[in-house]
Amino acid sequence: MFFSPLEQFQILPIFQFSVGSFDFSITNGVIILFLGLAFFFFMLNSLLINGKSFAIVPNRIQIVVESIYSVTYSLLEDNVGKSAKSFFPYIFTLFTFIVISNVIGLVPYSFTITSHLIVTLSLALMTFIGINLICIREHGVNMLSLFLPPGASLGLALLLVPIELVSYVFRPISLAVRLFANMMAGHTLLKVIAGFAWTMMLSGGALLVAHLVPLFILVLLMGLELGVAIIQAYVFTILTCIYLNDAIHLH
Repeated sequence: MFFSPLEQFQILPIFQFSVGSFDFSITNGVIILFLGLAFFFFMLNSLLINGKSFAIVPNRIQIVVESIYSVTYSLLEDNVGKSAKSFFPYIFTLFTFIVISNVIGLVPYSFTITSHLIVTLSLALMTFIGINLICIREHGVNMLSLFLPPGASLGLALLLVPIELVSYVFRPISLAVRLFANMMAGHTLLKVIAGFAWTMMLSGGALLVAHLVPLFILVLLMGLELGVAIIQAYVFTILTCIYLNDAIHLH
């Protein structure tokens, strides 16, 4: 029984194990993380017939995967171009992983790993570092032109370069905080309304009937949160594609 809406975000050890100063405990976050990865690999493996090819008549899982494939491919092609096909596996995996993690968090008594800043920041930093390595490989020192808009005078450059540099450095932070804040806020709201409905039901009398109102609102919010879970994965992925386009084509 949770007494605070924020208790649902606590990382709790399931199996404690440590070696010296290093903690290798299995927590609820680790279990959900591996559950999401297992579901991802199961979903891909279930598309194959005897491990060889896709089904001619798609099943339900194949329809879902093909829809995700189409969305992520369109995002990459529209924002970066056909020359970025080599980056599609990462974009597809990133989008699918975030969607699965967000949706699993909507299951009662589960855990939302994307509601923790350390997880979203890890994804954002991994993406940001990879994009910078690609930019250095493609352009070398010329990547510094990202911080100086073409045609800017020297006086204007002294103002624009620091602004562009700060904006560039804060890209992974904005990616991480946007996903973390939306998931945490939505789950907190669900918990508050669920606790309110539970308290009304236990009060008895007229409140026993009135608790159906916040319960109905809770059902509607669950649908809204499902949409938010998918949209936030979409936003994270499309911003990644935009940053990748800047790294490949500069300004």
